[in-house]
Amino acid sequence: MAAAATGADSPRKRLEYALLLIARQHAGEPASAEAATQTLARWRAQSPDNETAAQQALQGWQATEAHALQADFALPASQAERSRQQRRRSLSLLGTAGLASLLGMGGRWYWQQPLARLALQTGHGQMLAQNLPDGTHLDLAPSTAMEAVLYRDRRVLQLARGEIRLDVVHDAQRPLEVQTPLGRVRVLGTVFSVALRESGLQVSVAQGRVAVWGLHSDASQAADVVLAAGEAARLDAQGSLHTGKVNAQDVGAWRDGWLVFDHSPLPEVLSRWNDYLDRPLQLDPAGGLQSLHLTGSFKLRDPATFVASLPRSLPVRVERLPDGSSLIRRR
Repeated sequence: MAAAATGADSPRKRLEYALLLIARQHAGEPASAEAATQTLARWRAQSPDNETAAQQALQGWQATEAHALQADFALPASQAERSRQQRRRSLSLLGTAGLASLLGMGGRWYWQQPLARLALQTGHGQMLAQNLPDGTHLDLAPSTAMEAVLYRDRRVLQLARGEIRLDVVHDAQRPLEVQTPLGRVRVLGTVFSVALRESGLQVSVAQGRVAVWGLHSDASQAADVVLAAGEAARLDAQGSLHTGKVNAQDVGAWRDGWLVFDHSPLPEVLSRWNDYLDRPLQLDPAGGLQSLHLTGSFKLRDPATFVASLPRSLPVRVERLPDGSSLIRRR
């Protein structure tokens, strides 16, 4: 019988050992099954960690329909049976492979089960502050949709659209990864923001370090870029990566009532303002304004000041439309 898991073993090793004993309880010779039952009982009594692993192994055994697997994969035959018939040798080999397969399935099942799952969404002009079960704090900007899934060995946030600011609790055993259609970001513990907009993916770091991979990059390999506090990266839809500097205090400034732009494309600037406005700011599609960029900080509560400042900063004029909205045209 395999050596018993020790107190120094990882949760995964404990789970695999418990699955091995449970498998021997349910298949093979009666003597072997009885020995496995007694060994499992003694092992469970040795520590609370062993008992927890045994309970989880039982759940995994049931969830993977192990009884159905037994019909296809017999456990290793006894020495007496192997000496009687050559055919039992091949069944023994098949049984070993079957048991290994079962252990792998049970282990994968265990580690793939989420501890918590949370879907979050904000509407027009709405912000949301949310703590995850691990203590990580999220702030969602308007028009944001995401899902957080916490596993035993990792934390995954899937950002479908919008922007989130994260204050991540450090956990070296469970790195946190933000996944988006344009790339992914991985951290252990830090403060940063991730924004997914039509113009691309923006990652800005206020504290700590984050690793960024583009859409077509292999996350098992070295990151495309590692950002420190005060640094940012932008990935466009074509996969081009650009890095730059940011003011760490400006990361997620919308939480404090400010919109901060640093050489931001004008269409993106208006889109971000429109997340908060009842009457949208429109850009003249025929004016060739998409190439203009804007830098500045503006109070969310004072959009009129922002609109009035546009002609002073850019070669544009603002036209008021009958419905109360504003159209930005080239001057």
